[in-house]
Amino acid sequence: MKSELTIQLMDTHAGGDVSRIVTGGIDALPGDTVRAQMEYLRDDADGLRKLLLEEPYGIPEMSVDLLVPATDPEAVAGYIIMEVMGYPIYSGSNTICTATAVLESGIVAKKEGRQSFVLESPAGLVRIDATVENGVVETITCEGLPSYIDTYQATIDVPAVGRVTYSVAYSGGFYALVDATDLGFDLTLDEERKLAETAYAIVEAIQAERGFSHYALGDVGPLPFLHFMGPVEHVADGYYRSRSATYVHPGVICRSTTGTGTSARLALMNLQGRIKPGDRLETVSLRETGFIGEFTAVRQEGDHQVVENSITGKGYVIARSDIVVNCEDPMVECDGLRHILTSSHPS
Repeated sequence: MKSELTIQLMDTHAGGDVSRIVTGGIDALPGDTVRAQMEYLRDDADGLRKLLLEEPYGIPEMSVDLLVPATDPEAVAGYIIMEVMGYPIYSGSNTICTATAVLESGIVAKKEGRQSFVLESPAGLVRIDATVENGVVETITCEGLPSYIDTYQATIDVPAVGRVTYSVAYSGGFYALVDATDLGFDLTLDEERKLAETAYAIVEAIQAERGFSHYALGDVGPLPFLHFMGPVEHVADGYYRSRSATYVHPGVICRSTTGTGTSARLALMNLQGRIKPGDRLETVSLRETGFIGEFTAVRQEGDHQVVENSITGKGYVIARSDIVVNCEDPMVECDGLRHILTSSHPS
């Protein structure tokens, strides 16, 4: 009798974006760092990402976070992020969801009030500050990646859209930042499909025209993200709010505003002289969810003003499940997957 192939999941969401946390069923991966393990998955075991983000098991709008042992002794756990576009080295919403899962699964014991711990992402160590009330994880604050503006107010001709003005930020991936009002959008839920179509055309045009290189990391691949920016409302001293929508290529409008999208906005507002350290920006999604980004510090790296920041949000657990992988199912592709499943070679 064949043994059953299984993967253990804790499904979570932050701001409406579902992150599928893989808590068991995957072998230890080769690699001395979480970044190296991510590269192994990307190059030799992409089947896990495809399985959980494609029908019948999932949809492209979801994300996957694989929990792995930390390789740095300061961290309690590592995690590898998988999305429709591939393997981003960082994500705010995925980090919030992973931190929530680490607490809810007991990897880190929940304590009433505030507590801190460190996770290891492919981008490096990430400090987590959690607030627990009556046994419930109420908020997660995580470090956003140092963010900067690579390109300010460039223009490009986009088929079926017209001439578009955009800036480019790096905040864990390269983002095209565009003014939603200039493109005729109010950033309401009924515009979601048109937003995706417009963003697809803009990203395709930018990718065809040019590439981008991080000042320290070098080539990190083609630009995969676009962020629609609504008008900025000055709510109170040091507190701003803006409707926002983040697009992931190809074809996905995120349910949340995303943490990296919020970090990108902070970098742009800093360059424009609109915020100072200690100021906060609340981004509001098409579904009226959001994150709060805080501009914590700025430093100069060559020609770039690099913004240090943090992202605050709330993660929710929505399911715990065993996924059964049937390699005889014509809709399941086990190439790039079977060899990392613990249950494929039981002891």
